[in-house]
Amino acid sequence: SAPAAGAEGRSTSVTSTSEARGVQIAAQRAAKSGIDWRDCPADWGLDKPIQCGWVTVPVDYAKPNGRKIKIAVDRVGNTGSEADRQGALLYNPGGPGGSGMRFPTRVTKKNPIYTKLAKAYDFVGFDPRGVGHSSPISCVDPQEFVKAPKLDPVPDSEADKRAQRKLAAEYADGCQERSGWMLPHMTTPNTARDLDVVRAALGERKLNFLGVSYGTYLGAVYGTLFPGHVRRMVVDSVVNPSKEKIWYQANLDQDVAFQMRWDDWKQWVAKNDATYHLGDTPEKVEQQWVKLRAAAKKSPIGGVVGPAELVGFFQSAPYYDSAWAHTAEIWSKYVAGDTQALVDEIAPDLSDTAGNASSENGNAVYTAVECADAKWPTSWKTWDRDNTRLHRDHPFMTWANAWMNLPCATWSSKQQTPLNVKSGKGLPPVLIVQAERDAATPYEGAVELHKRFKGSRLITEKNAGSHGVTGIANPCVNDRVDTYLLTGKTDSRDVTCAPHATPKP
Repeated sequence: SAPAAGAEGRSTSVTSTSEARGVQIAAQRAAKSGIDWRDCPADWGLDKPIQCGWVTVPVDYAKPNGRKIKIAVDRVGNTGSEADRQGALLYNPGGPGGSGMRFPTRVTKKNPIYTKLAKAYDFVGFDPRGVGHSSPISCVDPQEFVKAPKLDPVPDSEADKRAQRKLAAEYADGCQERSGWMLPHMTTPNTARDLDVVRAALGERKLNFLGVSYGTYLGAVYGTLFPGHVRRMVVDSVVNPSKEKIWYQANLDQDVAFQMRWDDWKQWVAKNDATYHLGDTPEKVEQQWVKLRAAAKKSPIGGVVGPAELVGFFQSAPYYDSAWAHTAEIWSKYVAGDTQALVDEIAPDLSDTAGNASSENGNAVYTAVECADAKWPTSWKTWDRDNTRLHRDHPFMTWANAWMNLPCATWSSKQQTPLNVKSGKGLPPVLIVQAERDAATPYEGAVELHKRFKGSRLITEKNAGSHGVTGIANPCVNDRVDTYLLTGKTDSRDVTCAPHATPKP
């Protein structure tokens, strides 16, 4: 039974105050020691002039003198003069489980979208706790993790569901076995605290932050915990920060949005039937998909590509329209008789041990953070009911997503109550950027954060659905992001931008 509200309220505020003290202590230490910048280790793939370093943080902020881990950071200095410099711009690409370490390469590779910002800012990337070079966690042997084919995510029977439930429970146990010491501390609030310690280590009084996808939730939590430490913040493709959505409901909402965007892509494929020959109506394209799935289920293509692997490959099209043409082309080749292109694209490469370790680590962190951030339904009945219902009209992703998240139902480590995201004293205007038809972070998420952060501005890219808008060439968006990060100014009201160019076949 639940503890009395009063008792519960007290215990959470006690831990949060000790954590607030702990992060102050850790930040003061980090400010004192700074970062010892060096050339990056050769095998990190980050060439000069990018430099790398470490920031020490406590595993548990309630115990700032307890066990420590090191957070890997990297940077490239601003390209303008000392007078142009506005400090560091920190970046998180999402996940949870994504590494931000490639962010400085946007400067070294001269990505034109970032030219103006690079003049003013050092570009700083980091691996969040548990990710990459920052005490990476693991749930299963990486070579096992990438083996294919996996079970078809769409169950035909109760026996299929039982098999998937067993796999999910085994995965949760594997996380506990391999990384149990870190799991209770793999929360978004702790990652936000780490971000504040990194800010201090950089010698920055306030944080400039660009967060994409899950990085928007990290930004929202940071802004709630440290409103007075934010200088400028851009959040792009927004996770709905409502406590009711984190994380079970957010994943169900994704399934609906993925289906919408999958339908958008089929329409584009049908329009370009002269190039791809996959059907001249969305219905015919869907028939080809059903046929492909059935063939792969009956006999995995090349011995390795089954329905699960197909969903893994094809989901990049609803995610990013930059993948539309490539995905259609590989599929088109398959239908024309060239199956090898599809196999080459999807088959695991067991010789790529570093890549496989990275994929496994990303999935482990994704699971650990989502399971630790919030309480999940433990009753299989709830999962079965919700996903069966959703699958009827949104079959593209629903069951695949369910199995990916199901380890949270049997998670043995502590699960928190999500933070109530809101404006606090000193929070400046935050810039929110969102495509209207985003699959991974549905549009309502941006509207919800906009409501919660007073004075925030929302830029909506109409009739577009790419996940991650700020990295795409669309002057209506790019110029406003530049203006905000360079001057702090936003438009006097919310803005609607026309979509970026539709991909060409």
